[in-house]
Amino acid sequence: MAKGKSSTPSGHVNLRMLAEHLSLSQTTVSLVLNNSPSARSIPPETRNRVLEAAGRLNYRPNYFARSLRQSRSMSVGVLAPDLSEGYFTRVMSGVVEELTRAHYFYFTACHEWKRELIEQYPRMLVERAVDGFLVLNTPANHISVPVPVVAISAHSAVENVTNIVLDHASAVQQALTHLYELGHRRIAFMRGPHAIPDSEFRWQAIQQAAREMGLRIDPAHVIRIDVAGWSMKTGYHPMAPEIGYKPMKALLEKTHDFTAIFCFNDISAIGAIRALKDVGLSVPGDVSVVGFDDIQSAAYSTPSLTTVRQPLAEMGTRGAQVLLERIANRDAPFAAEIVMAPELVVRESTGPAQSGAGH
Repeated sequence: MAKGKSSTPSGHVNLRMLAEHLSLSQTTVSLVLNNSPSARSIPPETRNRVLEAAGRLNYRPNYFARSLRQSRSMSVGVLAPDLSEGYFTRVMSGVVEELTRAHYFYFTACHEWKRELIEQYPRMLVERAVDGFLVLNTPANHISVPVPVVAISAHSAVENVTNIVLDHASAVQQALTHLYELGHRRIAFMRGPHAIPDSEFRWQAIQQAAREMGLRIDPAHVIRIDVAGWSMKTGYHPMAPEIGYKPMKALLEKTHDFTAIFCFNDISAIGAIRALKDVGLSVPGDVSVVGFDDIQSAAYSTPSLTTVRQPLAEMGTRGAQVLLERIANRDAPFAAEIVMAPELVVRESTGPAQSGAGH
């Protein structure tokens, strides 16, 4: 068998050039490079020659030709509000692991809560022939695309969308039960921004759980995160601790008559702890603080943060799995909603309600 031509092709090496260099058919080379089951019939020596030459000549497959043959681009679009540490990074760790395992590429678009970008970016990505979409923490109601869509924490009851959501009723029940058993009755609440889909679902769950437990929610003790003033120019990031610091500071200027606060997420809880310390209150001595998400820094804040753990990486992994399954089986039925279980993680930021604390 010929060992190949002595001359080395220059420039970009395609399949035909590699086959000619090795004096083999393009079919043989293709079978080896794609690790096809049919390649088992090819002698090991020949397979090794193909792989060695492909590496030495820096061979790259014709991606678009392969995509046309497979009727897939082997890529997906990921749409998210921001790329900050916390929710996004934990979810994406699961997404990236699953897509990498499946040899899928992904485009990430950050819409910064701008309605026009939420509508525009999916159209732009469809023009780039993505096979499907993962939508993170973003309403999918205004996304109309001809490919499968999986939405994580979006609560979008629309056609063509599979929703990966947290069991908020269980999450809230665990957090409030923990505070109740510690003796807390005057509990403040920090609601999430209007734009985030989870905000209203979690607030509804809080109200329901409070009614069942006999806890009164004092409207004067309810504050809300506001990200309306955020912009790339001002540098005020919607997922910086400042989102919790500002509303907590405003509440403390009016009253200290609460012994615990349940925050929308860990980032805001870290900001709230700073605001409490700034007015001379200790955590958890005077006020207990509960966060939500269990981001990486939650265990290392001072004090370490009691929080409701969302299985964010697992939600990302499951979302990517479902999307790939739907891409591979476009006509198969799919679930409209997949519910994930939360877990309360008790750390240093919560403790027994002290007599007279919070006044």
